[in-house]
Amino acid sequence: MIHIIADNATPEQVRDMLETLGTYIKLAVDVQQRLVAGGGEMHADCEAVLLEAGSQQRDVWGADWFPSSNTVRCQSLINLRPKQENRSLEIADPVLRKTIEDIVHERFGS
Repeated sequence: MIHIIADNATPEQVRDMLETLGTYIKLAVDVQQRLVAGGGEMHADCEAVLLEAGSQQRDVWGADWFPSSNTVRCQSLINLRPKQENRSLEIADPVLRKTIEDIVHERFGS
């Protein structure tokens, strides 16, 4: 189940999102609205939910959250964006990567 998280994720939402992959949650993060969608099989599933809710494509990036270690990995196919100077799965811009990590930690409580 994919949830859009605008505040702190509830334990129930985290359990729902973990049902898909078990040990981690695939996320799409809107860096402008500071929203996180998580719980899909693919980052693109989460991205689609944010886009349907009004997010702009240029603002949505893919990441993974690992609750056991409270770590974030900013690597996803949806991050391949040559027009935005990101030519790999990994987010190249350290400031953008840090923003995404901060948003994820805010939403999932670290």
